[in-house]
Amino acid sequence: MKKGARQYVFRGTAWMGALALLGSPLAEAGTSTPSFNSGDTAWMLTSTALVLLMTVPGLALFYAGMVRKKNVLATAAQSFAVTALISVLWMMLGYSLSFTTGNAFMGGMSRLFLNGLGLDSVSSLAPTIPESVYMTFQMTFAIITPALIVGAFAERMKFSALLWFTGLWSLLVYAPIAHMVWGPGGWLGADGVLDYAGGTVVHINAGVAGLVAALVMGKRIGYKHDAMHPNNLMYTLIGASLLWVGWFGFNAGSAVAASDRAGMALAVTQ
Repeated sequence: MKKGARQYVFRGTAWMGALALLGSPLAEAGTSTPSFNSGDTAWMLTSTALVLLMTVPGLALFYAGMVRKKNVLATAAQSFAVTALISVLWMMLGYSLSFTTGNAFMGGMSRLFLNGLGLDSVSSLAPTIPESVYMTFQMTFAIITPALIVGAFAERMKFSALLWFTGLWSLLVYAPIAHMVWGPGGWLGADGVLDYAGGTVVHINAGVAGLVAALVMGKRIGYKHDAMHPNNLMYTLIGASLLWVGWFGFNAGSAVAASDRAGMALAVTQ
């Protein structure tokens, strides 16, 4: 091949390589990747693990220690099963219904089955951390809320009925309340309702649901007649201790940043 022809081929190949690079994911990532804060991300990863710790094994031990010996395994398994069930439902429907733009009462469908949630995705509610971390952090709140309700009817509901109840409740009650208080354009949040770390969405919500469920089911069989001694209060103490530790992620993590607000929330929690 002549010298001029070789130069022509080389230049053409170089231009093709440059055009391919400009159209590649690397070039796109270089221009559109959000600048996440590593400190905020690390703290939120830690907080997510701490809040999950509150349900399994925290609540599982807390409730299992207070029930009768014959119901220990079933009660602990309820917290475990709720964790698994809500994790799947949250990724399928719950997150999108709670934390995407919809109307004043319910979120939209843009994150159905986590559609479009990738490595570089970011939520407007947590702009300094990956959306995958924010989604999972909020998942742990969606898990512990129905798990709290279980204590209101411990030993009194069939396992299958419990799964149906908590699954439907998480989608029909928790998701709308979470959107109305915390979600973008939510009715209660826009009206000035303040809920820093779940007082309304988690605790009042779970408390009312537990009370209603207990009233519907009625008094437990043998109440005031049969001895109902707790199985092992040491389990309850260990569970309460895990809840105490997990609450630092619950409250300080609600700052969604490694910030002065997180530090104050941690101090006030203790």
